[in-house]
Amino acid sequence: MSQLHENNCLSWGDALFLYLEREGMPLNIASVAVFDGVIPLADCIEFVASKLPLIPRYYQRVVTPPLNIGLPTWEHDPEFDVRNHVRQVTLRRGTDADMKAAAARILSVTMDRRHPLWDVTLLHGLKGNRTGIVVRVHHCLADGIAGVALMNVLMDPEPVVHRPAKRTPRFRIKPPRDAGTLLVDGLMNSYTSLVQQILAMQAEVLDLAQKTIAGAPQWSLSDVNRLLPEVSAPAQRLPFNTVCHGPQKFAWGEIPMAQIKAVREVTGTTVNDVVITVITLALRRYAELLGAKGKGRLLKIAVPVNMRGNGNAGDLGNRISFLPVSVPLGVRNPRRLLAAVHLRMQFLKNAHAAEFVSLAGTLLGTILPALQALAGPVASQLPISLCNTICTNVPGPQAPLYLLGHKMLCSYPYVPIGGEMGLNCAMMSYNGTAYFGFTGDTQAAPHLHQLERFFSLSFAELQTAVGIRLRRQRRKLPKLNVVPASKPAAKQEEVALAAIA
Repeated sequence: MSQLHENNCLSWGDALFLYLEREGMPLNIASVAVFDGVIPLADCIEFVASKLPLIPRYYQRVVTPPLNIGLPTWEHDPEFDVRNHVRQVTLRRGTDADMKAAAARILSVTMDRRHPLWDVTLLHGLKGNRTGIVVRVHHCLADGIAGVALMNVLMDPEPVVHRPAKRTPRFRIKPPRDAGTLLVDGLMNSYTSLVQQILAMQAEVLDLAQKTIAGAPQWSLSDVNRLLPEVSAPAQRLPFNTVCHGPQKFAWGEIPMAQIKAVREVTGTTVNDVVITVITLALRRYAELLGAKGKGRLLKIAVPVNMRGNGNAGDLGNRISFLPVSVPLGVRNPRRLLAAVHLRMQFLKNAHAAEFVSLAGTLLGTILPALQALAGPVASQLPISLCNTICTNVPGPQAPLYLLGHKMLCSYPYVPIGGEMGLNCAMMSYNGTAYFGFTGDTQAAPHLHQLERFFSLSFAELQTAVGIRLRRQRRKLPKLNVVPASKPAAKQEEVALAAIA
């Protein structure tokens, strides 16, 4: 008999995703994957049930103390039934558009907090003898890095079908606590959490000071004077920066990693720089479609940063901070835009911006949980735009994965929207391809499907701008420097369109 870890408090950061969630704004991470062949529901239920002992947290639900006096805790669901978490939907037409619409409907609904906050939905009837699968996990349970680790737990690196264990593991489960016990435990946990946050804040301040003194780069005063105001400035609203009310839409795209790395190598930048540049170009086109002008405006992108260090990437919960990257929308030359993105990313990394954001989060964690729970739903509807959008970049498995012997052909990541960020983007690399998922609020981001076209066009435009021939690459260009545009923006777009025609 195994001991199931119970009564573990959520961290304040994990709990924050519970406090901010409301109807019309579910805060889950997810993926929409496609597998070859047909995966029967009964086989999938049996298989998932056999894997759950490896992740015992997935047997547990969130329990909130009376009056939110302390942080929520994880406790075993006494009514747990894996069949409530693995289900199926049959598509009417079986097209990819049908699959996107079905996924959007699933992703628009909040999960029942009386049970563990995860589910798996099989999408049957997909043309081409394929099966779609939507996997949802509440953000209080995992971030993108932990989500990829979960993917590795559930699937196999080889196309073999393992026979699930016939015996279900037994756990030593404590009986549910009564209201009085929850209240007392909540008070104790609240005090303990406050002390831990204060100690963590002191440690972070000391660590940040040491990093700043030891590794301070030699930035010119002009660079600091130019970039620092951009970092501290509030986000300038774009048409998709309105309060999210739901439902949601989901769109996607993909780029071979070899093509992204080719741009990186030619320009001396990073994969992240290339991704942010392409997303900026696509969002500029999308904003113009909705009537906004890019000239003289900044696009402020929140880029999540993994803060696990050398720790276990499979640790559940959220271990992330953010880089607030301000990118000029008015730079229409893709080569110059990539140079601007690279400069800003280097500035933020060397200035330890992610650590400063983490420190600010730790400071917020000292606020009493009752006040956080009270303010969360209100804060998520205030007309405040700290950033215009989120763009995540999660490295996934670079070899094929299999579920019950069925190969995963592709996997499009999903990042939630919320507050006034009505359009967000996620990227996950898998088996040599970068898969992008675009989440949009129906009201804030209409015509989301157009973003798929803008995304493809923008990457082709960037390739052309840095001198990569889309059909054949003959030479390697020198490292990237900020140079004047050699062609008018309209002409560059015409060249890019012709190249992908």
